[in-house]
Amino acid sequence: MPDRPLLVLIGAPAAGKTRLGKRVANLLGVPFVDTDKRIVAAHGAISDIFAEHGEPHFRELEREAVEQALTEEAVVALGGGAVLHADTQRDLVDQRVVLLTVTRAAVEARITTGKRPLVAGVDSWQALVDARRPLYESLATRTFDTSHRHLDDIAADVARWIQENDS
Repeated sequence: MPDRPLLVLIGAPAAGKTRLGKRVANLLGVPFVDTDKRIVAAHGAISDIFAEHGEPHFRELEREAVEQALTEEAVVALGGGAVLHADTQRDLVDQRVVLLTVTRAAVEARITTGKRPLVAGVDSWQALVDARRPLYESLATRTFDTSHRHLDDIAADVARWIQENDS
């Protein structure tokens, strides 16, 4: 049987999945996998993929990256929209999934780079979060908010939760 992740992180763009995931992986002594980073390494910038080939093409590349990542013993961070794919939803049913949430006020400073093709500003971010929230919540085993606490403290809480619930 293939390996499986110790943890899968999901959540809206700019919730802190990558930054927190790296910290949790370090605390647990396992690799960190960011599916968006893998897509960029293999296919170029996500914004370019969206512009040149459209969102459906990106979602298929994303699905391939997710499928591979879910076979690895690692902390895995999925792109914000990866959970939209029905196969990914099915794959997450038996995984330990942490939903990272963040408030609108806290995310404003995080989304100023323009690197997120579906997020043109805080209003579009909020609309995206509102639309995806029920799906995120249905897939999550546990939720952590990244709005105001230091990521090192949240990472310690997540790692402790994994260690306490390791089956």
